[in-house]
Amino acid sequence: MPAHLLPMPLANYVSLSAVMFFIGVAGVIVRRNPLIMLMSIELMFNAANLLFVAYARAWLNNAGHIFAFLVITVAAAEAAIALAIVVVAFRSSDRVDVDDVRTLHG
Repeated sequence: MPAHLLPMPLANYVSLSAVMFFIGVAGVIVRRNPLIMLMSIELMFNAANLLFVAYARAWLNNAGHIFAFLVITVAAAEAAIALAIVVVAFRSSDRVDVDDVRTLHG
C-alpha cells in the first residue's frame, strides 16, 4: 500500500472509532434523556462511518464510501422520525425520561 494514501496508521482510525462507539454505548445505557440517547446512537453511526471510510481508503475500494453514505441517509431519517416521536410523546410533560413512556396511555 502506498504510504501517501493514509497519513496515519489504520490502527489509529480503528482505535478512535472504538472509543467513539463505546462513548455512544455508554450514553445510551447511562443517560435516560431520549435526546441524549439519540445523539449517542448518532455517535455510534459516525464511528461505523469512520471505519467504513478508513478501510475503503486503505484498501483502495469505494464500497466503504457508499456504505457510509447509506448510513448517513438512514441516520438522518431515523433522527427525524425519532425526534418527532419524542416531541409528540413528551409535549405536555415537564420532565423528559424514557422510563415515563411506559406510563403513557392513549
